[in-house]
Amino acid sequence: MEQRTNYAIFVDLENCGGKPETLRDVIDKVKMRGDILLGKVYGYDESYSGLRELLLSNTFSVIPSIRWGMNQKNSLDIQLCIDALEVAYKNELIDCFCIVSGDSDYMPLVGKLKSMGKYVLGISRSEVASKVFINACNEFIFLESVSVPGAHHGDRQDNQGNSSDALSNLVERIVRDQAGADGFVYASEVKKTLSRLKPDFDERNFGFSSFGKLITMLGKRYKKIVVNDENHSLKISLATQEDAAAPMLNKSNWKEPFIAKLREFKTDGFDRVNPSIIKNAIQTDYPGFEERQIGFNRFSDVMRQLEKDGVVRVEMDETHSMLLTIL
Repeated sequence: MEQRTNYAIFVDLENCGGKPETLRDVIDKVKMRGDILLGKVYGYDESYSGLRELLLSNTFSVIPSIRWGMNQKNSLDIQLCIDALEVAYKNELIDCFCIVSGDSDYMPLVGKLKSMGKYVLGISRSEVASKVFINACNEFIFLESVSVPGAHHGDRQDNQGNSSDALSNLVERIVRDQAGADGFVYASEVKKTLSRLKPDFDERNFGFSSFGKLITMLGKRYKKIVVNDENHSLKISLATQEDAAAPMLNKSNWKEPFIAKLREFKTDGFDRVNPSIIKNAIQTDYPGFEERQIGFNRFSDVMRQLEKDGVVRVEMDETHSMLLTIL
């Protein structure tokens, strides 16, 4: 089967939020899957000036936000669709499209791209993601899941340099994202992805003559990954905790981790989130977590309890799906 790895990204800045950290995480997520041949952002104005370096270093072009009447947003949506279709017709190298928006107005665009044999990845905030848009895409990822709360935002400078602990964090993210059903990723694929994320990456900068030696050192020093040599091919998996040592939540200790996770989301700019995002984040830190462990039959009951405690406000959208406003 032919591998599909050449992406064009079209970003609705209003949906993305316009924070450099968030857009960087989106770009990194796509780079973990393939090469970005073209990128455009829509709705740019001086309030997004903090994005300049990121956009320039990734060769993105911008479509400015020009205030005129009540139809500005519709004009930008139409421009995005026109640009995406033009790329689909004219650039045969691009076989994957990433639409950073959850607007149902883009559903016809997604349908047309798919009919042309293109792969469509959608990314959007959970609070504004339309179910019809989600279902129309080949794959859809919530923006909150791309921007893991608090993860690596404090060491952005290290991630741009040659810090071995920052590299270990990045390799862990790559393996977590790319591991197949068997839980492994070949070291050669990890190196390819590293080179897309950090074009200046070179194992010799870390004092190693080969990537295999470097990755083996990272596994032994940081204990986050496991490196296995199988028929002279290195395979990398995530390190697992012993069941006895795995963290557990119970009726007496569950609130503090939930509150901390919600605060991390709010700090990262997500004021409203889907409960499934919270549950996935908790299960990442506490593998095997289920709400019955902490005395609830449904996860929505956990959210209702947090609402009573003044931590969140529970709302229902037009499709009767639960949304949480983090207080």
